[in-house]
Amino acid sequence: MSSSSNGFQPLHSWRESLLVYTRPRVIGMLFLGFSAGLPFLLVFSTLSAWLNDANVSKATIGFFSWIGITYSIKVVWAPVIDRLPFPYLTRLLGKRRSWMLVAQIGIACGLLGMASINPAEDLQTIALFGLLVAFSSATQDVALDAYRIEAMDKEYQGAMSAIYIFGYRLALLVAGAGSFYIAEYVDWPTAYVVMALLMAVGMCTVLVIREPEHSVSDATREQENKIAAIFDGSSSDSTWHLVKVWFSSAVVSPFVDFIKRYGKFAILILIFIGIYRISDITMGVMANPFYLDMGYSKVEIANISKIFGFFMSIIGAMTGGVLVVRYGIHRPLILGATLVAVTNLLFAYLATLGPDLVWLSIVISADNFSGGLAGSAFIAFLSSLTNSAYTATQYALFSSIMTLPAKILGGFSGVIVEGYGYEWFFSYAAVLGIPAIVVALYLTLSPSARRQQLSAEQTSGH
Repeated sequence: MSSSSNGFQPLHSWRESLLVYTRPRVIGMLFLGFSAGLPFLLVFSTLSAWLNDANVSKATIGFFSWIGITYSIKVVWAPVIDRLPFPYLTRLLGKRRSWMLVAQIGIACGLLGMASINPAEDLQTIALFGLLVAFSSATQDVALDAYRIEAMDKEYQGAMSAIYIFGYRLALLVAGAGSFYIAEYVDWPTAYVVMALLMAVGMCTVLVIREPEHSVSDATREQENKIAAIFDGSSSDSTWHLVKVWFSSAVVSPFVDFIKRYGKFAILILIFIGIYRISDITMGVMANPFYLDMGYSKVEIANISKIFGFFMSIIGAMTGGVLVVRYGIHRPLILGATLVAVTNLLFAYLATLGPDLVWLSIVISADNFSGGLAGSAFIAFLSSLTNSAYTATQYALFSSIMTLPAKILGGFSGVIVEGYGYEWFFSYAAVLGIPAIVVALYLTLSPSARRQQLSAEQTSGH
């Protein structure tokens, strides 16, 4: 976040902002974003539609969304990915690429396992395979996010996040509309087999891209030594001593570093991260069951919600990316949070109309545009918070906090729908977005908060 992002003074010209999308590493994020986005819907809303077709209760579908909590606790194993090599592969591919490849293989195996199970007969086993997909996908996210932040300078993170969103949304289109088409004309298991094969896109990309450089500043190393001395002041070479030193540097130091750099605003920033996407994620759990219960066919859902909505999300993502490169992060953050909350109210209105393809198109367009814009700004915001010495661990912490509250609330979404109906559910989801708007305004307009954030960026090592 540049200091100039507090106002509308441009950081770059429009030409410079647009040409950033021609850089090779930025283009590479398109394919990595696709690999990251493909498994998400397959254990989230697409899985909800499959379970709905199998006559699984709405409450059970809502509880299935708790599989996604895996994405929210990935910070637990992020230090391992940040500091430990994967046997043989790390020597061959490098730290970030080796972990991405292993995770992609895990995703493909999990999807094939899900395809082999009938949810009407064995919900437990399909949940276990879904958990494997979610765990592997979360692991890929940790390594991929670290690669994205380390591969390009901070000034390009807005563009990196935008093109990542492009690839991610493309994967959502494939995993959403593509799965619906295959399920309509063939069946759901075939859809999941096809999605497993498409993970080859990410695998091939990992083999082509170059490993980024990893840097640790002298100040960071000095801080790690001080923390290690507190944990274990001995100088022995025992295994227990080495474990404690590793734990202090890989697990404790990233958190100490963040608190030290952001001071009294660290907790507020973490709260903001936790509430920013509550409105969006909570609504998403019941989106596909809502469309089906409203009487829309799978083809209509695919045509409007997935395909038409896809183009609007790309426009939103690219708009957000350009705004971040040109003006900074904070203003797009506020705009994105506001638009997401407002579009949930449009869903509440849609719930009162009955099947109406025109209004469905309008609401889906607004929802995807706002989600794309907010996503680009928010990813760039999270990237700007990390120290280059702890990229994977700190970003995993932020992205975990980003989804955990929403995943917990999302688990009860089916209960709210069954008890009060869709209109009240979407209104409730919109209200959940108000705190994010308020905190974003404070972080932008408070002089002391802006000074602390600028100081923290200057010592981040990027």
